[in-house]
Amino acid sequence: MNSSDDVWKAKNALREYAGARRRLAHRMTGPGAGVRAADHFLANIPVAPGAVISGYWPIRDEFDDMAILRRMSLAGYLCALPYVDKKRHVLVFREWQPGTAMIAGPFQIPEPTEAAPEVTPSILLTPLLAYDSAGFRLGYGGGYYDGALAALRAAGGPVLAVGTAFTEQMVERVPHTAKDEQLDWIVTERGAMPFESKNSQESE
Repeated sequence: MNSSDDVWKAKNALREYAGARRRLAHRMTGPGAGVRAADHFLANIPVAPGAVISGYWPIRDEFDDMAILRRMSLAGYLCALPYVDKKRHVLVFREWQPGTAMIAGPFQIPEPTEAAPEVTPSILLTPLLAYDSAGFRLGYGGGYYDGALAALRAAGGPVLAVGTAFTEQMVERVPHTAKDEQLDWIVTERGAMPFESKNSQESE
């Protein structure tokens, strides 16, 4: 890719294909995919004592990460869900546990109310349309998760970016620029895989 404009065009071209592929995977895999992914998460992801895990509320055919959040909450970890701060165009994270009061956010996605305290996640579960073997993810184009990850990493605290997806969402290459944040792990219904990203290299 020769420019950010080329990358933007390539991403948009890939989104239609990736979206169709995810819809098919959602239909074919069935409702147990999230539960199996939770097993793989617990068996593989290094979760430090006191870690704060943020997930996302799945909509339409997004991979369901809520089994992971429920099990981590049950195990005593502080969990969170994001909400969209439209004025600042950023994601902020509010504490969540089963039974937390929810409201519809700007994109009609359920999110905790203002009564829930804001927290800083150390593990961030991220939705995606596609991912590749280098740990790059294809999102929806809003830049919210890339921005959140960049801010968390720049703050210097430990943060793991864990993509949750169907195995069939893997593609040969996700177009990217230097502004695209890499994942540290991918967790699917079939297993978990770490990535050797520039973030892990810089922390060594």
